[in-house]
Parts: sequence; structure tokens; C-alpha cells
Amino acid sequence: MRFAATLAVAATAIGSALAQDALVLGFNSGASDDTGKAKTQQAFEAEFKAAKELQGAPGGFGAIRLYTNIQWSTTDTPIAAFAAAVSTNTKLLLGIWASDTPNIDNELKALNAAIKQYGTKLTDLVIGISVGSEDLYRVSESGIKNKAGVGNSADNIVKFIKTTRERLASTTLKNIKVTHVDTWTAWVNSSNKAVIDNVDFLAVNAFPFYESERDNKIDSAANLLSNALSATEGVAGGKDVWITETGWAYTGPDFGAAKSTVDNAAKYWKDVGCALFGKKNVFWYTLRDSNPANKVKFAIADNQWKPRFDLSCPEQKNLPPPDSNSTSSNSTNPTTNPTTSPTSPTTNSNANAQGNKSGSNAGTLTSVSLMNSMAMALTIAFAAAAWTL
Repeated sequence: MRFAATLAVAATAIGSALAQDALVLGFNSGASDDTGKAKTQQAFEAEFKAAKELQGAPGGFGAIRLYTNIQWSTTDTPIAAFAAAVSTNTKLLLGIWASDTPNIDNELKALNAAIKQYGTKLTDLVIGISVGSEDLYRVSESGIKNKAGVGNSADNIVKFIKTTRERLASTTLKNIKVTHVDTWTAWVNSSNKAVIDNVDFLAVNAFPFYESERDNKIDSAANLLSNALSATEGVAGGKDVWITETGWAYTGPDFGAAKSTVDNAAKYWKDVGCALFGKKNVFWYTLRDSNPANKVKFAIADNQWKPRFDLSCPEQKNLPPPDSNSTSSNSTNPTTNPTTSPTSPTTNSNANAQGNKSGSNAGTLTSVSLMNSMAMALTIAFAAAAWTL
């Protein structure tokens, strides 16, 4: 009996290790297609399934990050991505659009309606919720200079985070982890520290493609991404940092030294993506283009879901170490150019962002630390078992 109990403890420890160490691998998914039309449930389902079945990919991209809970061009109707996620068993990082608004009532109304409709079939798929996307960058000095659009203040984002927790307190999402998505330059801006204090983890959008002030040629991209990630981790106070958007344009206008080509998009995948997958929680931008306002296109797949380049990853790929002078804590330089930011919902009159994509439990990669945790749990279990004999 004691042996059986010990094995049960070991199983629990292994399960805990799985829960802690399984890393998210996913895509962003817009609420509209690239012509500005609302995505249907069928369209979302096709997208979610394609993400998990990408030829040559280093694992199933089974998670989707959304920008809004509201169906495109409606006031408070739940987004069709919810039904698609339930149908395809796809994990979701939910999003609440928080720019240019005094409240998030409609976002939470749509989410609560979906919770009531789908119950745990939906909520068991939710891995977190982001309150806002790049709002702090848009109201920063550089965001205003670059006409990034109307964002929101740190005070309002904190208020929205607290409102979200309050409105979900009586639901099955009461313990869900809450974050905010922004550029690394917004995170290192000390005026935004209150947001860091009120989130469970930090979510960063980082696009070396847009960093024209930092010699953003493709050969420098991995180093620029490493610097951005290091800077964000430096102000996170020990909290986890998720990468919620990154990628390289395959077509469209060049930006500074950054050239929009399929070859460069492929190199960025190899140099950056392959160094992150299985080591960080990552949502790639993007599987399928969904922002008609952005002339720069990032989709790694064509309209038939065929990859534009080889998605396989070499073994033991790592990012270069960050530069020692790259983590200024009061920097306000932009990571993404506001006028062409991939996520700006510039054509949505209802302020419903271009949604994004999340994934299923099939879309996680197991880290080396997971194997170590499992090995340790088994060692303890069998040592204890020997003691009981």
C-alpha cells in the first residue's frame, strides 16, 4: 500500500512537472481575414487545424492568441474563434482590446456569454488572458511621434486588469493568469511599472524588422531580438516573459535595412524561431495574414496553408547573448513601427482588434527541464519505494 501511495505521489509530481514545464507554441490570429471580412467559425477551424499540421514544423502549433473576445464588426457578440477552439481542442490566450476606450465592458460581456454557452469545454482551453495590446507603446513619446494611433494609459490598463479579475471571479476562469501585451520599450519604461506589478506574467511583442534605428538587417535580427528579450526580463521582477508576437516580413515595403523577402523570413525562423521554440512560450506572427491595413505581410503559409519555406529546425539552436549596453531601463524607442504595426486594428470601427490565434494541448513542446523534473520525481519515488520494502 505504501509503495502504491509512493508511486501515486511520483505520478502527481510528474504531472506537476508537465503542467509547469510544457511550453506554448502558437500563432496570432486575426478577427478578420486579409480582405477585412469577419472570420467565421469554419475559417477559424481551418486555421487552427492547419497550425497543428504544418509540414516540417518543429512540433504542433496548438495555441492561438486572440486580440479580442468580440466577433468582428459586432458590439458584444462572442468571437467565432471560441466555437472553433472547442471544436478543434485548441488552447487560447484570450485578448481584451483596450485601446481608445474608457471601459472594457463589451469585451467582458462577450467573454462571460461564451463562458455561459460553452462552460468548461471552453475555459479548460484558456491558458491566459491579455488585457490590451501595445496600448502603452501607442501613448509613449515615440508612439505619438510615429502616429501609432490611440492607445491607453498605464493607470487605465491597471484598472482594466482589476476589472477583468473582478468580473471573472465568479466564473471558472477565476484563477486564470492575466497579462498585458506590449513592446519591450514600453515594458522598460519605468512609468509603466504599475502594469508589471499587476500582471502574472509579461507578454512582449518584438520585431527586429521594424527597428530601423538599430541597423535592422536580417543578419542582426537574432541579436536585436536577444536584446529585446533580455531588456524585458530585466524589469520583470522574476515574472515569466512570453513572446506574443515576432516574425519577419516576406513581402511589402522594406523598413530601414530590413528587406521583405521569403528568404529573410526563412532565415529569421531558423535564427530566432528555432532558438526560442521549446525554450520560451512563443506566439509567432503569423500563420495567415489578417490585417488589410498593413502592406507588410508576415504570414508563413500561403492561402492553401502550404509553408512558404522550410520550417524544420537545426538541433541546439540558441540566441546570441545580449549586448551589455542594450537594456536601458528608461528607453522609449519603438520596437515596432506604429503606422505599420501588425496588430493595429486601424480599419475596425468597433475597436475590435485583428484577432489572433492560439492552440490546443497538442501544440506544446517539452523542455529539457521537464525531463529533469520527471527523472527527479521517479528517483524519489523508487528510493521511497525501496525504503518501504
